[in-house]
Amino acid sequence: MRNSAEWLARKVKGYGVTGQIFFVGDTHGHFGHVIHAVQELHPTAVIFLGDLQARRPLDQELKPILGLTDIWFIHGNHDTDSDHDYDNLFGSELAGRSLHGRVVEIAGVRVAGLGGVFRGQVWMPPGEAQHETPGAYIAFCGKGNRWRGGLPRKHRSSIFPIDYARLAEERAEMLVTHEAPTCHPHGFGAIDELARSLGISRLFHGHHHDRLDYTAHRDRLGFEAFGVGFCGITDQTGRVVVTGKFDELG
Repeated sequence: MRNSAEWLARKVKGYGVTGQIFFVGDTHGHFGHVIHAVQELHPTAVIFLGDLQARRPLDQELKPILGLTDIWFIHGNHDTDSDHDYDNLFGSELAGRSLHGRVVEIAGVRVAGLGGVFRGQVWMPPGEAQHETPGAYIAFCGKGNRWRGGLPRKHRSSIFPIDYARLAEERAEMLVTHEAPTCHPHGFGAIDELARSLGISRLFHGHHHDRLDYTAHRDRLGFEAFGVGFCGITDQTGRVVVTGKFDELG
């Protein structure tokens, strides 16, 4: 795999100036490259962009860097694939570090977060929402479909309009999402609109495992956008720290 310890050592050595915040693309259970980059470059904060799929509780996976950097995350669709995936994230000692649905000042920057994905059973923009709130979906799905007495596990990574609307009332400088804006072929106008409502200057997203060139879309969007690829790391200026396995750009 490209992010072997030897390859990462070469990549990190040649990186140069350290950014304050590192944005981490979908890891799907791989954390060695994050640990190595933090130990070598000492960012103030690390933000995971979803689909962590930790194989152990997240605090155990990241134990070597817990005292070295400020750790935050948003969840992705695969973080609710199994009880194991869910519990290792939301049952870990880092569960309170979720940015979903809120704005937090990180390394002096106001960062907003929207985790999860759009799903037709709940809301698939630009269409009308089927269910505005988790409570409405719980009432709809019936007792037999509830998970641990509440929302079905799968839909704990679905974007509900109420969370989106509340976040849109805030102001921030950066936005992190799992879903992509429209500069990506599979992006959503709803993400564009959220970014503009927040007044952000930069957006970072995961989910698609690629890093496409969004330069031509900057003026239309009104903000800079960066996709962070599978096991990739990008700093707050948009510069690549660790190249994702499937990145188009190095």
